[in-house]
Amino acid sequence: MHLVHISPKTKGKLIFNHQEASPLHFFSGRKDDEFLLTINLNGAEHQQMTINGTSYDFEPFGLIPLLSGQAFSFDKPELITSWQYSRNFYCLTDSYFEISCLGMLFNGYSGNLFLKLDDEHREKLRVLQQMFIEEFETVDTIQTDMLQMLVKRLVIITTRLAKEQYLGDKVYEEEKFDLIRQFNLLVDQNYNTEHQVQFYASQLNKSPKTLTRIFAQYGYSPPSAMIQDRIIMEAKRLFYYTSLSAKEIAYQLGFTDAGHFSRFFKNATQQNPSDLRKLQD
Repeated sequence: MHLVHISPKTKGKLIFNHQEASPLHFFSGRKDDEFLLTINLNGAEHQQMTINGTSYDFEPFGLIPLLSGQAFSFDKPELITSWQYSRNFYCLTDSYFEISCLGMLFNGYSGNLFLKLDDEHREKLRVLQQMFIEEFETVDTIQTDMLQMLVKRLVIITTRLAKEQYLGDKVYEEEKFDLIRQFNLLVDQNYNTEHQVQFYASQLNKSPKTLTRIFAQYGYSPPSAMIQDRIIMEAKRLFYYTSLSAKEIAYQLGFTDAGHFSRFFKNATQQNPSDLRKLQD
């Protein structure tokens, strides 16, 4: 099942994929693909999923939000339910720190958020799936509003699970966590030109030392490592899904010297860029 809704006012898009054997609608990494925020729900079996060229185990009834620009695929797509939406479809609640398009799921945590569902949450998601299907079938003047409400419900459920499973017993301080979110957002906007923590610290009116301390409080990698991870994530995407040379990729990522980029990439991944490209041939 592949359902699409376009908001008449904003032209924002919502895509609902449910148990499609050949889903051509997932982000493939091509330049001409849309950049959509995605929440994927697995079915009752283990499977492998690939995110920007790296394979991960996706547990039964697992849930994972993915950033815009992350290319992904599944070994068993027929088990997957996915919600994909553009920011101009659901960004009407950006003033709500935790559940906005710029909130915890997409800019508040480092790494991939693999979430587990207990029986209660499985039932909540099952009911929500059915409500989405029913609303896609109900074409009237308030259809967009209803679908936006359901997306908000989905984001709230997913955010609560992420806080419970990844924050644990850490003391949640909104001001500090918002700083992490803003840092991640700045990195996403500037990683291809700015590689130093000092730049981001100055944008946030903090010292690099203060940022490092706050990140450590929530169990995150140091800010420098998060910048590096974002650069590597994009580098892998470009190697896997474009024909750009290593030199061209280096230039796109803000490296004026291809040799410097190669050393940076090898130190981070234990692979030479040329070796990674050979694997795709």
